[in-house]
Amino acid sequence: MTTGKGLRGVAVALAAALALAGCGGGEKAGSDGPANLRMTIWSANEAHLKLFNEIADEYKKGHPDVGTITFDPLPFDSYTTTLTTQIAGGNAPDLAWIFENSAPDFVASGALRPLDDTLKSTEGYGYDDLSPATRKLWQNDGKLYAYPFSTSPFGIFVNTDLLKKAGQKTPAELIAAGQWTWDAALAAASASQAKTGKAGLVIRDFDYKGWDNLSTFWTGWDARAWSEDGKTCGFNAPEMVDAMTTLHKAIFTDKALPGPGTTADFFAGDAAMTVTQISRASLLKDGGFGWDLVPLPAGPKGNYAVIGQAGIGVLKKSPHAKAAADFLAFLTNPTNSAKLARFFPPPRQSLLTAETLAKTNPKLKPEQLQKVVIDGITSGVVKPSHAGQAELSQQVRAGLDPLWQPNADVKAVLEGVCAKIQPLLAK
Repeated sequence: MTTGKGLRGVAVALAAALALAGCGGGEKAGSDGPANLRMTIWSANEAHLKLFNEIADEYKKGHPDVGTITFDPLPFDSYTTTLTTQIAGGNAPDLAWIFENSAPDFVASGALRPLDDTLKSTEGYGYDDLSPATRKLWQNDGKLYAYPFSTSPFGIFVNTDLLKKAGQKTPAELIAAGQWTWDAALAAASASQAKTGKAGLVIRDFDYKGWDNLSTFWTGWDARAWSEDGKTCGFNAPEMVDAMTTLHKAIFTDKALPGPGTTADFFAGDAAMTVTQISRASLLKDGGFGWDLVPLPAGPKGNYAVIGQAGIGVLKKSPHAKAAADFLAFLTNPTNSAKLARFFPPPRQSLLTAETLAKTNPKLKPEQLQKVVIDGITSGVVKPSHAGQAELSQQVRAGLDPLWQPNADVKAVLEGVCAKIQPLLAK
């Protein structure tokens, strides 16, 4: 378990790195040779990198002042920590992918270069096509500090072959009958595990560490990690206690989800269902197994959607910040946004139609894109984010550790989480 001293160290390191990145720096006057740009990203997926590199190659054809454009994948689990370590060590990238949970810290720190002037002045860019709702998390004092690159609702990928083998109705059949609820989903997952030996349902990227991914589950109970103003802990609220009690039973009694220390990769055929985003569709292999993509099940409070959002920002300390901002404008122009929409739902209102998205998402049906992506963006809530997220996140993770035992007192554990984080929220 991480100590309190260690937790404070993480938060201090993040704050120090961002403060350093926000101080001075920028373009080096009279620098010789072409600008070599580096952008950190979370994904090492071959299909993602291939598309990024194709767009970069196209950009370089018309920009001899730019030499190389490198996309630098960092491990997902330690992405933000690694990025801020690079910044603090004087090795900041020119552009960086930023997760929603660290957006408040990056946006308020002064570490990022404002993008409004560059994007608005780029011919044919169509800045006003960017949905105002998607820009909100990345703005401060009316300025845009990161482009809302991917606004991606969570859905459930389904291995229909496994469910049928277990004698279970598919989610599509349950949806048609008006019965697609978490109770039904967990029951099907439990039965599938019992009858096939494969995992039932996996909340991808949770693995008993990435707790904010559980918001894809507890939001169905109208539970929240903290109040909308960010000042009051929500983990001990009745809605959260109910949601986490259901989850705990599903893990330890019904075996609907793999327990701690057990991994199962849906895309390798090891699980009946997984909660994730459409960017993972690239992991599906032709001829592997029958599959579907459906919205999150209804919770006790009805239908809902949860959105993960990522921005791309230009580091103010970059020696080539102007060139980096210009490349970002090219990367996210209407033409390239349409290409990237295959994996990363764009903020452009003109592209958010099932027909448009289907052109670049050949694996997904227009109906799937409409119900999961477009309807999700329209109605969804963003995963938890808060200033000082590094320390908050570590404290929540440490506070939840006792929950992942068969005989845990759910309510007492959640009270303990609030005891840990309420002083931080009240700052």
